Amino acid sequence: MKKMIMTLMLVFTSVLIFAQSDPIIGKWQNPSGEGRIEIYKKGEKYFGKLYWLKEPNDAQGKIKKDVKNPDKNLQSRQVQGLEILTNFSKDGNVYQDGKIYDPKTGKTYSCKMTLQGTDKLDIRGYVGVSLFGRTESWKRVN
Repeated sequence: MKKMIMTLMLVFTSVLIFAQSDPIIGKWQNPSGEGRIEIYKKGEKYFGKLYWLKEPNDAQGKIKKDVKNPDKNLQSRQVQGLEILTNFSKDGNVYQDGKIYDPKTGKTYSCKMTLQGTDKLDIRGYVGVSLFGRTESWKRVN
């Protein structure tokens, strides 16, 4: 009986440790409240998709398209559902070497994300070196 209890405790502890190994995975909201991003893992890299928009339609009532994208072939795709975070590698509580796409401007920036606790994610987009950039904090959506 003791062996069975110890085995169950070990399995339970292992599951908890594994579940917490990727605390960035989940749904996040940007500071303005205009969009929500779901961060997920593909292979060993992390990505994020814009799954919700406060205003999914443009001024004419049509679904917002990626009209600011410099690639003309991509301008007809919907903004809601875009993968805006790509190819991040994990290093402790920092996720680095990725890119962030801003559909408002059509620009892509180098990016790093730093997890602050469990419910705050600092997103730093930059050009060249991290010193020349901007940080905003996203909140976890439950």
